[in-house]
Amino acid sequence: MERNRYADLLRVAAIGAVVCGHWLLISVTYRNGQLSGSDALHYIGWGRWVTWLFQVMPVFFLVGGYVNALSWMSHHARGQAWTWWVRDRAMRLLWPTAVYVGVAVLAVSVARAAGTSPAETAEAGWLVALQLWFLPVYLLLIALTPLLLAAHRRWGLAVPAVMAAAAALVDVGVTGWHLHVIGYVNYLFVWGSMHQWGFAWQDGTLTHPRWRPYALAAGGAALLAGLLLWGPFAVDMIGSGNTNPPSIALLAYAAAQAGLVLAAEPALARIVARPRPWTWVRRLNGTVMTVYLWHFVPAIVVATAFYPTGVLPQPAVGTAEWWALRPAWFALLTVVLVPLVVAVMRAERPMLRLPAGLGRPGPWSAVLLVTGLVAASVALARLAIAGFAPDGRLPAIVLAAFVLGVGATLLTGREHAPGHPAGSARSLTPG
Repeated sequence: MERNRYADLLRVAAIGAVVCGHWLLISVTYRNGQLSGSDALHYIGWGRWVTWLFQVMPVFFLVGGYVNALSWMSHHARGQAWTWWVRDRAMRLLWPTAVYVGVAVLAVSVARAAGTSPAETAEAGWLVALQLWFLPVYLLLIALTPLLLAAHRRWGLAVPAVMAAAAALVDVGVTGWHLHVIGYVNYLFVWGSMHQWGFAWQDGTLTHPRWRPYALAAGGAALLAGLLLWGPFAVDMIGSGNTNPPSIALLAYAAAQAGLVLAAEPALARIVARPRPWTWVRRLNGTVMTVYLWHFVPAIVVATAFYPTGVLPQPAVGTAEWWALRPAWFALLTVVLVPLVVAVMRAERPMLRLPAGLGRPGPWSAVLLVTGLVAASVALARLAIAGFAPDGRLPAIVLAAFVLGVGATLLTGREHAPGHPAGSARSLTPG
């Protein structure tokens, strides 16, 4: 099937919004010889409404559902089994993540050897691990794609509707009965609902007739307004109880956003169909995963290089001077990010020549795959919560679990499926 250029455009636009949002909303400071970070929303009250512009992770999951459905159907039609398809999709995320984790471990080790304070190391290690939360959730949805796609074919939009109802019940338990532990189930129900919308986009269920995207947007907006007016939910859609764990309010916001995005497809698809815009989108699309993983690093580099020397002033967050310096801050971070991404992508090129899997396949392959994905996902979740250096030290057990998880996933064996030559190269580009 022909590649959906609009899906690639959405992915590129979304990563741009994520980077800009994080660079703006997470304020890195240097005080009394110590690097620290704070949430700018604590100082800018009206900024909570701005989070509606930067919360674009629903677009990632919408596009993810679309491309995962397309990929599974194509590979399954050629005889590829669940184990190999999931392993291949997972390794496309785990390889660049392993490089990132390895560099972070090296950086923490160097910082400790240089005598950096444990508090400062912990703060920096936490900041550059925040974005890893996305990976465990997405890996879970990849593994469940064949099952969830089969459910979509049978019940259609009833599946995300049921997931949304389940998410609402979980929120009742969390907010009404204070059963906070059950809130983490909503990582599946809320983000999973958006992933299901991607299935419905792929087969036209959500876009034909043309009024359906508008209905989704209107329904999501109406539900969100009601939840904010009469419910216990915050306005901000980043860094609040709406995202950790995700709430029904976030899902309502996502519905409004997804509806508008799909309604705009005919107009924007015509633009990206032109040769020059498509060339730029295609090139930038290849950098999405690398940019997502590494975009916090420039903030650490610029802060440590310019704050202690006084070259870059540090006005109070939210003041006129702080806002006036934002363009310079963004420019400096971009100057660091661009060559960093280029260097990392060149370093990752040898991985493109690696085989899809190692060892001999067998009945144990599926067990190894599940074990590996669970271990890697749990490790990534712990890193996203506590960072690379809780208490200023490397979390040895967590890092060992990640290494074992990646190793187990890789050692599921070389595939010899029809239409899928063993040892063929894989692109690291998501999608």
